[in-house]
Amino acid sequence: MREGLARHALAGGFLAAYAILSILPPATAMVGGAAPATGPAGNGVVMILGSYGTVCTATAVARDLLLTAAHCVQPGADYKLMGNKPGEKPTLKDIARIERDPQFELKRLFAHLATADVALLKLAEPLTAGVTAVPIAAADASVAVGQTLIVAGYGVAMRGADRLDGVARVAKLAVTGQPGSLQIRLFDPATQGKSAGLGACTGDSGAPAFRDEGGKLTLVGVVSWSTGPNLSAGCGGLTGITPLVRYRPWIVETAGKLGSPLSP
Repeated sequence: MREGLARHALAGGFLAAYAILSILPPATAMVGGAAPATGPAGNGVVMILGSYGTVCTATAVARDLLLTAAHCVQPGADYKLMGNKPGEKPTLKDIARIERDPQFELKRLFAHLATADVALLKLAEPLTAGVTAVPIAAADASVAVGQTLIVAGYGVAMRGADRLDGVARVAKLAVTGQPGSLQIRLFDPATQGKSAGLGACTGDSGAPAFRDEGGKLTLVGVVSWSTGPNLSAGCGGLTGITPLVRYRPWIVETAGKLGSPLSP
């Protein structure tokens, strides 16, 4: 995501991240003072750590399968699932296989252009009972300006912060601009992106954007980038979502090949 493509500086890779998450006092993740995620939104998200110190958020779409942003899991690095619950000693769990959508182009993302920023992570063992898989929205799902989406992630509280507490936070953000199958832009309805408000930040890359369908959450996209107020660099302005509708066929087909079939 813009604001560092989730390259959170945790020197020393897994071990440093392990230590930081162990000693940090409570902090507010997802910029703007978002509340801890509860219920389905909180139960479906997990944290992914990279060997270069990266931190991202992912969503369980099956008992042993996660969906995240492709830019979160680049070749040349190793990745682990943070398997602990808040307050427990951090434990790292293996990821058996990573599949990025073949249409993804990192150069396009760096140029702030839409791309297939989605990836699937096959786990070496099933998730714990406390994590609940979330269904992907139907193939004909769409969003409209003014509609509210729920974003849940493990990111930092402010741009440049070096603090994570291992707690998922949630924000209700409004759809703005011209939403389509390539990109969805969200902002805090209280600030409309003109001043600092709720929004994704470093560590929230790959985080889910949920639609509430009569009390049932469905996954409509993943976080790819963010801006500060008035399109400045940073967080708390716009949150950029890669919609899943265009890439849903690849997700369903690939999940089947990985032995974790999803609903077509």
